[in-house]
Amino acid sequence: MKKYQRMHLIFIRQYLKQIMEYKADFLVGVVGVFLTQGLNMLFLNILFQHIPLLDGWSFHQVAFIYGFSLIPKGIDHLFFDNLWALGQHLIRKEEFDKYLTRPISPLFHILVETFQIDALGELLVGVLLLLMTITSLTWTWAKVFLFLISIPFATLIYTSLKIVTASIAFWTKQSGAIIYIFYMFNDFAKYPIAIYHSFLRWLISFIIPFAFTAYYPASYFLKDKDGLFNIGGLILISLIFFTLSLKLWNKGLDAYESAGS
Repeated sequence: MKKYQRMHLIFIRQYLKQIMEYKADFLVGVVGVFLTQGLNMLFLNILFQHIPLLDGWSFHQVAFIYGFSLIPKGIDHLFFDNLWALGQHLIRKEEFDKYLTRPISPLFHILVETFQIDALGELLVGVLLLLMTITSLTWTWAKVFLFLISIPFATLIYTSLKIVTASIAFWTKQSGAIIYIFYMFNDFAKYPIAIYHSFLRWLISFIIPFAFTAYYPASYFLKDKDGLFNIGGLILISLIFFTLSLKLWNKGLDAYESAGS
């Protein structure tokens, strides 16, 4: 484990050196993400000027859900976004073989090879929204603990879904479009899911479970709703999907090796 931690830090340092050579691109990326999320919140603010509640949720409560959703999304984007490369070109352009010749896990290598610094824009907006709304909640030490552990498990859902969709490229040569389609469903988790059709609620809860990355845990923190389902479900769903993602990755890796032999 320490070996992989050291290697992760080495990859981060190397990538930061590359980024610092193009400071303008870095600033444009961070500011662009920040402005995108800011415009979304401006839209919400305008919406709540015309309606007092959104299906029983106040502006501050929806802002908390939105802010909460950006934290695991931003962490995954920051550290593990290189899976897009697998789905888009690494296999199609026959660039994946280099990961098989090195003495570390190919999955680990791909996950940590790059460091998407523009994700800091998402994290900054998420933290600001939480700071703006967090004082309106009733906190206990138990809630603080559950809040802290819910973030890595919510992040795990994002990463697991990207592993699943990126692994499809082992059979199809590229899966960037599939990753994109799945990833776009995370936008539905930023708002109270009761406003959606029942089929969509079921879909983003149990098939593409982004609702567990924001709405369900936020429901517990905001309204003390069913901690066993909202927090326990988050932990269970994340572990199930991570296990499934590793199984699919390994099957895909075997298929790729046999195809190249």
